[in-house]
Amino acid sequence: MARLHIAEYLDADLDTERWHCHDCDRDLGPLRENYKRGLLVAERDPREVHPPVLEGEFTFAPKSDWVRIIEFYCPGCGRQVESEYLPPGHPLTQDTQLDVDAIKRRLATGAVRINDDHKLEAAR
Repeated sequence: MARLHIAEYLDADLDTERWHCHDCDRDLGPLRENYKRGLLVAERDPREVHPPVLEGEFTFAPKSDWVRIIEFYCPGCGRQVESEYLPPGHPLTQDTQLDVDAIKRRLATGAVRINDDHKLEAAR
Protein backbone atom coordinates (compact mmCIF):
# COMPACT_ATOMS: atom_id res chain seq x y z
CA MET A 1 0.00 0.00 0.00
CA ALA A 2 1.38 3.43 -0.97
CA ARG A 3 0.41 5.47 2.08
CA LEU A 4 2.10 8.82 2.73
CA HIS A 5 2.09 10.59 6.08
CA ILE A 6 1.33 14.18 5.03
CA ALA A 7 0.64 15.96 8.34
CA GLU A 8 0.41 15.01 11.99
CA TYR A 9 -3.08 13.50 11.63
CA LEU A 10 -3.42 13.23 7.86
CA ASP A 11 -2.38 10.48 5.46
CA ALA A 12 -2.66 10.16 1.68
CA ASP A 13 -3.36 6.74 0.17
CA LEU A 14 -1.89 6.86 -3.33
CA ASP A 15 -3.41 3.52 -4.36
CA THR A 16 -7.02 4.51 -3.68
CA GLU A 17 -6.38 8.26 -3.99
CA ARG A 18 -8.14 8.96 -0.70
CA TRP A 19 -7.33 11.08 2.37
CA HIS A 20 -7.30 9.19 5.71
CA CYS A 21 -7.12 10.07 9.39
CA HIS A 22 -3.70 9.00 10.64
CA ASP A 23 -5.12 7.86 13.99
CA CYS A 24 -8.22 5.84 13.06
CA ASP A 25 -7.79 5.36 9.29
CA ARG A 26 -11.19 6.98 8.58
CA ASP A 27 -11.66 7.78 4.89
CA LEU A 28 -11.84 11.58 4.56
CA GLY A 29 -12.53 11.89 0.85
CA PRO A 30 -10.84 12.17 -2.53
CA LEU A 31 -7.12 12.92 -2.52
CA ARG A 32 -7.49 15.42 -5.35
CA GLU A 33 -9.94 17.52 -3.30
CA ASN A 34 -9.74 19.51 -0.08
CA TYR A 35 -9.47 17.04 2.82
CA LYS A 36 -11.36 19.49 5.06
CA ARG A 37 -14.57 18.57 3.23
CA GLY A 38 -14.44 15.16 4.92
CA LEU A 39 -14.01 16.56 8.44
CA LEU A 40 -16.44 17.84 11.05
CA VAL A 41 -16.28 21.63 11.35
CA ALA A 42 -16.70 23.71 14.52
CA GLU A 43 -16.55 27.48 14.79
CA ARG A 44 -15.19 28.88 18.07
CA ASP A 45 -15.55 32.33 19.55
CA PRO A 46 -11.97 33.65 19.65
CA ARG A 47 -12.53 34.97 23.19
CA GLU A 48 -12.95 31.36 24.39
CA VAL A 49 -9.47 30.53 23.13
CA HIS A 50 -7.82 33.90 23.84
CA PRO A 51 -9.46 35.47 26.90
CA PRO A 52 -8.89 39.19 27.58
CA VAL A 53 -5.62 39.99 29.33
CA LEU A 54 -6.45 43.60 30.22
CA GLU A 55 -9.60 45.56 31.05
CA GLY A 56 -10.79 48.20 28.62
CA GLU A 57 -10.89 48.65 24.87
CA PHE A 58 -7.53 47.01 24.08
CA THR A 59 -7.56 43.61 25.78
CA PHE A 60 -5.19 41.57 23.57
CA ALA A 61 -8.18 39.28 22.83
CA PRO A 62 -9.31 38.99 19.20
CA LYS A 63 -12.73 40.41 18.40
CA SER A 64 -15.25 38.00 16.91
CA ASP A 65 -16.35 40.55 14.32
CA TRP A 66 -12.77 40.55 12.95
CA VAL A 67 -11.77 36.88 13.19
CA ARG A 68 -13.26 33.45 13.65
CA ILE A 69 -11.55 30.24 14.68
CA ILE A 70 -12.51 27.19 12.63
CA GLU A 71 -11.60 23.74 13.95
CA PHE A 72 -11.68 20.53 11.93
CA TYR A 73 -12.24 17.12 13.53
CA CYS A 74 -12.11 13.55 12.26
CA PRO A 75 -15.67 12.16 12.17
CA GLY A 76 -14.33 8.71 13.08
CA CYS A 77 -12.26 9.32 16.21
CA GLY A 78 -12.85 12.99 17.04
CA ARG A 79 -9.16 13.92 16.68
CA GLN A 80 -8.64 17.62 15.91
CA VAL A 81 -6.88 17.56 12.55
CA GLU A 82 -6.59 21.28 11.77
CA SER A 83 -7.62 24.77 12.82
CA GLU A 84 -7.52 28.10 11.06
CA TYR A 85 -8.13 31.75 11.84
CA LEU A 86 -10.25 33.47 9.21
CA PRO A 87 -12.09 36.76 8.82
CA PRO A 88 -15.88 36.33 9.01
CA GLY A 89 -17.31 35.30 5.64
CA HIS A 90 -13.99 34.05 4.28
CA PRO A 91 -14.24 30.60 2.65
CA LEU A 92 -12.34 27.69 4.15
CA THR A 93 -8.81 27.44 2.85
CA GLN A 94 -7.20 24.56 1.00
CA ASP A 95 -3.80 24.34 2.64
CA THR A 96 -2.66 21.05 1.12
CA GLN A 97 -2.80 20.10 -2.54
CA LEU A 98 -0.70 17.22 -3.81
CA ASP A 99 0.46 16.63 -7.36
CA VAL A 100 -0.68 13.01 -7.19
CA ASP A 101 0.34 12.19 -10.75
CA ALA A 102 3.88 13.53 -10.27
CA ILE A 103 4.32 11.59 -7.02
CA LYS A 104 3.12 8.39 -8.67
CA ARG A 105 5.46 8.93 -11.65
CA ARG A 106 8.46 9.46 -9.38
CA LEU A 107 7.57 6.33 -7.38
CA ALA A 108 7.14 4.31 -10.60
CA THR A 109 10.53 5.41 -11.98
CA GLY A 110 12.27 4.69 -8.69
CA ALA A 111 13.35 8.31 -8.19
CA VAL A 112 11.73 8.27 -4.74
CA ARG A 113 10.40 5.66 -2.40
CA ILE A 114 8.13 5.61 0.65
CA ASN A 115 10.19 4.85 3.75
CA ASP A 116 9.13 3.01 6.94
CA ASP A 117 7.83 6.30 8.39
CA HIS A 118 5.53 6.65 5.35
CA LYS A 119 7.44 9.65 4.01
CA LEU A 120 8.95 10.21 0.59
CA GLU A 121 12.71 9.96 0.32
CA ALA A 122 15.19 9.83 -2.53
CA ALA A 123 15.83 6.30 -3.71
CA ARG A 124 19.25 4.89 -2.89
